[in-house]
Amino acid sequence: MKKLFGTDGVRGIINEDLTAELAMKLGNAVSRYFLGKYTKLIIAKDTRGSGDLLENAVAAGAASAGMDVELIGVVPTPTLAFITKEVNTIGIMISASHNPAVYNGIKVLEKGMKISDEAEVEIEGLIAEKPYHYSIYSDVGRVGFNHKLRDVYLQYVIHKYKNRLFPDTEVIIDGANGAISTVIKEVYNALGLKADFRYIEPNGININDGCGSLHPQVIGEELKPGQIGVLFDGDADRCLFVLPGNHLVDGDRLMALNAHHMMKNGRLKTNKVVATIMSNLGFERFLREKGIELLRTKVGDKYVLEKMLQTDSTLGGEQSGHIIFLDINTTGDGLITSLETLSALANMGITLEEFNRNFPTYPQILRNVPVSDKKKVMDCERLKEELESLKSDNLRIVLRPSGTEPYIRIMVEGEKEEEVNVVCERLVDLVEECANE
Repeated sequence: MKKLFGTDGVRGIINEDLTAELAMKLGNAVSRYFLGKYTKLIIAKDTRGSGDLLENAVAAGAASAGMDVELIGVVPTPTLAFITKEVNTIGIMISASHNPAVYNGIKVLEKGMKISDEAEVEIEGLIAEKPYHYSIYSDVGRVGFNHKLRDVYLQYVIHKYKNRLFPDTEVIIDGANGAISTVIKEVYNALGLKADFRYIEPNGININDGCGSLHPQVIGEELKPGQIGVLFDGDADRCLFVLPGNHLVDGDRLMALNAHHMMKNGRLKTNKVVATIMSNLGFERFLREKGIELLRTKVGDKYVLEKMLQTDSTLGGEQSGHIIFLDINTTGDGLITSLETLSALANMGITLEEFNRNFPTYPQILRNVPVSDKKKVMDCERLKEELESLKSDNLRIVLRPSGTEPYIRIMVEGEKEEEVNVVCERLVDLVEECANE
C-alpha cells in the first residue's frame, strides 16, 4: 500500500510534509529505479516559489545516484509529458496543481505518462530500504539546463492547429498565475486567436490565489455577451470554460462537445469515451443519444488513461477539466483542451451558449469534508450501513477519501434536487460524527 504517493504524485505543505530531504530521497530513488533503462531525467516546475528548492533537491538526489539531469524551468505538466515521450525518457514535475502556494508536489512521468501504482510502491520501497544510494565519483550524474525543449512542444501545438478554424469570439484567459503563462500567449498569437490574458503574472505565491479553474466566478462575473472565459489550474493540465452570467462549462460538457465533434470527423476511435465515477448522469445520456458509450473508472486521470489504452479510446477525462485527447498528447492538457473546444465550436457552427443551454444535467452536489484521519472515517461502520441503506436506482452516491488533501469527498446525484440535498447533508453530518468519535 502506498504511503507517500497519492492519486497525483507526492503532495504536501512545503517544509512540513514535503521537505528538501524528502525531495532528495525521491530523486535518488526514482533514479535508482530507472537507471539502466534511462540515462536522463528531465525536471520541470510550476510557478511556486518553493519550486526552486525542490528542483535542486530532486536534481541532487538523482545525480548522486548516477542519473544525468536536465532542467527545463517553468512549463505546464503536459509540456513535460510531451517532451518525455518525444525524447523517450523520464521526468519529474514539481507542482501541486490546483492547490495554493503553501503546497507543492512531485509527479513522476515515464515517456509521457504518469507511472503506475506498482512503480510508485517500488520507489517507496527503495526509500524505506535504503534512503540514499551514492554512485562512485566517476558515475555521478551531470545537471544542466535545456530551455529549448519547451519550444519543441510549442512548435508541435502550433503546427497541429495552424489550419484549424476558430470562432470569431473574444476569449478571456484566466491563467491562475501558473505555468500556462509560459506558453499561452505564443500559441494563441501564432494561431490568430483574439484573447485577453489575465492572471499570467506569477510572483511565486499568487498561483491559484483567487483565480484559475477553482474560482470561475472571478472571470464569469465580468464576461460580456459573446465572450468566453477559459480557465486553467496551476500546472495547466486541466481547463474549464465559463460563460457570461457565471455559467460554468465543466469537463463533462467539454468532453461531450468534443466527443460529438470527434465522432463526426472520424477521430473518436471505437465510439467510446472514458470518464470517472464522478461524471454526471446527464453526460452519459447525452453520449448514448449520439451512439457513444461511456466507460467509467475510479477517480484519477492516470486511471482514465489506463482504461483508454485498454479500450483503444481517444478521448477521456474528468469533470474537473483533466481531458486527454490521446491522438494529440498522452495526458490531460489544458492548452489542447482549449484549442480543441474552440475549434469544435467553429466547425460545428454553434456557440458554447447554445450547446450549454441544451445539455442535460441532473442535480449533483459535491462536498469536501475536512478530516484528520481519512482511514478511520472510511472504516466507520455507521457510515457503511448508511451508504448501504441509501442504495437506489434514483440516486448515485460516491464517497471517497481524497488522494491529495485531508478531505472526504462526497458526491450525490439524482433526479430530484431536494432528495439530493437532504442525502448529501446527512452524509456530511455522518462523516463529521465518524471523524470526531
